[in-house]
Parts: sequence; C-alpha cells; structure tokens
Amino acid sequence: MAELQITGLGRSFGGVHAVQDVDLTVADGETRGIIGPNGAGKSTLFNLISGHLRPDRGAIRLDGRPLDRLPAHRRARRGVAIVFQAARIFPGMTVLENVMVGAHLRASAGFTAAVLRLPAHRAAERRIRELALGSLDRVGLSDRAEDPAASLPIGQQRAMQLARALCADPDLLLLDEPASGLRAPERERLASIVEELHEDGQTTLLIEHDVAFVSRLSDRVTVLDLGRVIAEGTPEQVRRDPAVVSAYLGTGEGAAA
Repeated sequence: MAELQITGLGRSFGGVHAVQDVDLTVADGETRGIIGPNGAGKSTLFNLISGHLRPDRGAIRLDGRPLDRLPAHRRARRGVAIVFQAARIFPGMTVLENVMVGAHLRASAGFTAAVLRLPAHRAAERRIRELALGSLDRVGLSDRAEDPAASLPIGQQRAMQLARALCADPDLLLLDEPASGLRAPERERLASIVEELHEDGQTTLLIEHDVAFVSRLSDRVTVLDLGRVIAEGTPEQVRRDPAVVSAYLGTGEGAAA
C-alpha cells in the first residue's frame, strides 16, 4: 500500500492563508493531478507534503504512517521521492552518479560498511549502479550515463532528476510542474514515462499548470483556488465544473503561490 492521506491541512504566511483545510486522499497506484490558477496554493501544498514546509495544522499520512512532523530527508527514507520544477543536479558528478544518489537515500548498508569498504557496502553499490542504469534507460538517458551532469540541456536534466527519483524505488512520487519549459518532444516523452509508471502501479501526485497535460495523465484531478479545494473528480468532471471555469477565468481573488 502507498496511499497518501491528507486531512485538515493548513499553512499561513502572516495573514495570508496559503493552504486552508485541505482534505485529500490519493489511492495506492493512482495518478492524481493538482491544478489551479496562479496563487492557488499548489506550491505550498507540494512543499508541505515533501517536508520543505511544516503545516500549521492538519495531518499527512503515507500508508497510515504520519509524515507531517518529519523533515524532508526522513520522508525520503519513508519512500517519498520528488522531482522539482527547477532541475537540481550535483554539477561535479556524472549523470549516472547523480542518479545513484536517489538509491543511496534508501540504502541499508551503514556508514561503517562504507568507510571500510566491507562486502555489504560493495554489494549495495553494485545494486545501486544497476538500479541507476535501469532508471536512466527508462527515461532515455542511458547513452549519457558517463557524461558530466552539468552538460545536459534543461530537458535532459529534468529527465535525469526523474531517473534519480525512480532509482529510490519510491512509494510516492511527487512531480512539481515537470512539463514546464519542455519542448513538445520532451513533453511527449515525459507523458509516456508517467503513463508507464501508472501501468506499473506507481502512486503519483502531479502538480501542473497545463490542464491538458494533467487531464491526459490523471485518474482524478483536485482543483485548488485561494488555498482551498474547490473541485475534485475525473478530468472530464473537473473541466465542466462551474467553480473551476470561474477560477481559471480570473473571477477569484489571488492568494499565495
């Protein structure tokens, strides 16, 4: 099971309620889209789930276990993997080494084994390398494995970051506007990868501005406006919802991003 449960989640900045009383359940194996106009609270919600912000109130659980008070690195060990909108790379490392970092977040071999180069550590490193190469192959970057990560164009850096997340074998995959700034062929490749992950049973939360992109990939879509959930349902149901149409036409008032 990798069900995400959010109840009564809230976060304010001064007098601005960025996220207000959000209830959200993402079922095991579901791809859930989160959309909303600028300032709807999508980024704040993402950061609350990933652990880069602490909630003022409410609860976040993954497979029934609480996450909301854990720092981001401990959520990673619990199986939460993140692909940020801005690609985050280790510029002094190769593409393969960057991807291997993802698996190290959940590796079981300890510090002493690594320092002494014990057999357990060497076996773990071989396994991590295999996982990283498989992840690179999945995103179409196996031919760039030994290249410096900083030499990749932005679209391939984004793909490398996705490979790093997949190398951690995540229970929950968080995608923060992954299609932003990508060219049409790159967007199509990304969409195909997300569809393949869905077929494999990956639980995914996808935050995006592009409604058509989200609608193609999501089982269900949750719409935020002014930090609140204003609609939820299948992509077709959401597109027809008057509250959603009103929010995207700009009849609401802005809030925090």
